[in-house]
Amino acid sequence: MATGEGSAATIGKSVQIQGEVKGSEDLVVDGTIEGTITLSESRLMIGPNAHVKANVAARDVILLGALVGDINATGRVELRAGANLTGNIRAGRLSIEENATLSGKVDLAGGERAGATSTVASSAPAPLFGTT
Repeated sequence: MATGEGSAATIGKSVQIQGEVKGSEDLVVDGTIEGTITLSESRLMIGPNAHVKANVAARDVILLGALVGDINATGRVELRAGANLTGNIRAGRLSIEENATLSGKVDLAGGERAGATSTVASSAPAPLFGTT
């Protein structure tokens, strides 16, 4: 978390939001959001019970639930096991766990991989060439 572990704001399972969510602190979403989420200098975690239909802009995004929309992260995006993303990702780094689902394009900007783009239909691990 950005300022002290455990200090994230939380949107609970029964909460439904339509519109724009903006903030400067870390946010955990377990409810339903439709619109946009902007946390420029903060971390967004979309929990396993969440249903989000929004374009997201944050420093880091951790997805455990369902998101329909694009992610723009200045730092890292993590798609954890069970996550379901329908949308494009633009981030500095990307981590996809087994059993996460991604349908969209990936643009990893920054470092040596600037401009690297790929289209992903599934998160099944790719074979590693040259390994036994």
